[in-house]
Amino acid sequence: MTADQLNSFLKTKQNELSQRIAAIEADFRKGRSANFAEQNTERENDDVLDEIHQEAKQELVMVNHAILRIEQGAYGLCQHCEEQINPERLNALPYTTTCIKCAK
Repeated sequence: MTADQLNSFLKTKQNELSQRIAAIEADFRKGRSANFAEQNTERENDDVLDEIHQEAKQELVMVNHAILRIEQGAYGLCQHCEEQINPERLNALPYTTTCIKCAK
């Protein structure tokens, strides 16, 4: 993946995650049914949505961090050992911060 393709991919991912987070937060603000039986189902759905919300927020932090590392010229360097991260690993996980050795 070229630098331009990578940057475009990360910006697209950033936008998708921001939209997902906003949609989930809007759903939480919407309120719940007055029907007791429906409230139980909605509560279960809220638990699932909360997990998806937390995962999206964590992924967005990682994407933002990768964009910042690109801007600083540090993208692709392991944050632990400062060696180059294998390009295949970066293609699979474009916002990883560690080489495979340090990830273990």
